This record gives sequence, structure tokens and C-alpha cells, in this order.
Amino acid sequence: MHTRAWRGCEVIAKDFPIAEVSDHLEHDDEVVWVDLCAPDADTLHELAAELDLHELAVEDALSDHQRPKLDRYPTHAFVTCHAIRFEGPQKLGATEIDCFVGKQWLITVRKDEDFPVPALLDRWEQSNDLIDQGVPYLLYALLDLVVDGYFDAVNGFDDYYDTISAGLFADEPLDPRQQRDWFEARRSLVHFHRLVAPMREVVSGLMRREQTSVQEPLYPYYQDVYDHVLRVVESTDALRDLVATIVETNLSLRDYHQNQIMKKVTSWAAIIAVPTLVTGYYGMNVPYPGFARHWGVYTSTIVMLVVVVGLYWSFKRRDWL
Repeated sequence: MHTRAWRGCEVIAKDFPIAEVSDHLEHDDEVVWVDLCAPDADTLHELAAELDLHELAVEDALSDHQRPKLDRYPTHAFVTCHAIRFEGPQKLGATEIDCFVGKQWLITVRKDEDFPVPALLDRWEQSNDLIDQGVPYLLYALLDLVVDGYFDAVNGFDDYYDTISAGLFADEPLDPRQQRDWFEARRSLVHFHRLVAPMREVVSGLMRREQTSVQEPLYPYYQDVYDHVLRVVESTDALRDLVATIVETNLSLRDYHQNQIMKKVTSWAAIIAVPTLVTGYYGMNVPYPGFARHWGVYTSTIVMLVVVVGLYWSFKRRDWL
């Protein structure tokens, strides 16, 4: 658990117990942040009773696999987002972060310890002059850190599919392990898009002037986050189109290679069929022109060689061999 209280731009308390949150909130010029990692129901309900958190928001914070969203209640807003960790194209880590946003307090509930809290604290300290904007700035810094992590995932997927695209036209066929990697990477990309796309509505909802406490100096910062989200969503859509193109191209190339093989097999079968036909005809136990004569052997041999060479030249000229 992390707790911190500010008065203006100055940190006046940190790492204090939850029971002291209400004491700090008695002062109108103080802002409080409480961070909980995988809290139990009793801890969260204790905080809910102290801050009058809505029961539906508390229920969502205690449950897993919430989609990114923004809900508004009489005394606070509830924001859900996901911090992404790109551990490889086939493995995408995500930490759900639920935020209770009040006038003087920000409560963050993390589902695991993989979110970099020290990085968030560094951002708040580096922009200490904006702390006096209160909770809206604290929430902005959190969303900005989350969205910045999306770009790492986009770049990772982009590099992976660039490599795949370059290897599409290689002569070596794909082995089953590569095909499974493709499937896993595509599934990770779909999961990533499902977590990122709703963030457009979340950020735009926070920026609505008639429903938000964001002050005018912070609007450019929220607009910057919104622009970043749009860039990520557009990049993800482009990657999904690229994946579909890669799959279609792979199928087309596989059919092309199969047709090439069939042409070669068919051409060789036609070439072999000519000697088989001639020898089969002359091998019949009946009299025929040249039967029991030397010139018959010579004639059949010449016919076979001429037809075989002619077929080979014809198929070669058509690039069937």
C-alpha cells in the first residue's frame, strides 16, 4: 500500500494508514492518494465507508477482467485502464488499474505488483509545479504513463511482423512451431486492441467540460494523452490489417508453390509416359511393322528420344520444369 498527501505543491505526509485519510481530507487544500495492490474485500470496504464510494464501483474494483471504462457516480468517478507489458509477441502482460477519482482524493487499486509505481512517483515529482492542479493532474500522470507503455507494445508487434513479412518469400516452408507462433502473436494483438480501443472513450469522457473538474491549464495535457491513444489505436488497426495481409499472402504463396510442384510432377509424368507408351506398344505379342527386325528397335528408340526431348524442351520453355 502507498499513501501520500499534498498541500499545494508540497508533500506533507506519506505512507500513513488508511484510517488517517479522512483526517487529511478535513482540510480543503489537501489532496490524498491511496494505492492498494490486490486488496481484500474488508480493506476496500473500509476505505469505501470512509470516502462514500459507490457499491457498484467497489464491486468492479474487487472483480477481475474489467474492460477500460469511465463511470460517474454522485460523489466520484470510476476509471478502469490496463498497463501493458510487452514480454514478446506471443506473451502480453496486463495489469488492471481501477481508479476512484474524487475532488480531493485519488484511489488506485492494482490487481498485481507489475505496475511500476516508482515511475509514477517520479513523474509526479518531475512536474511538481502542476501538483497544485490537484487530482486531475495525478490522474493525468497515471494515464500518460499507462499510454506510454502502449507504444512499446506497438513497436514490438511492428518489429515482429516486419520480420515475418521479410521471411514470407523465403524458399523454406514454415514448420508447425512457426505457424503456432503466428497464431499466438495474432491472438495477443487482438487482446491488445481490445484493451486499448476503449481508452479513446475514457479519455474523451474525462475531457468533457460539463462533466469534469479538469482545469484549463491541464486540457493540453489530456489532449496529448488522447492523441497518443488515437495513434496507438490507428497503429493497432494497421497491424491487424497487416496480419490479415500476411495470412492471405502466405496462403497464396502456399497455393502457388503447390501449383509449381504439380506442374513439375505432371510434366515429368508426361515425359515418362511416352517411353512407356512406345515400349508397351512394341511389347505386344503380335506382329507389327518392324517386328523381329533391327530397324524396328532403332525406330522405336528414335521415336522415344525425339518425343521425350521435344516434351522436355516444350515444358522447359513454358517454365513447367
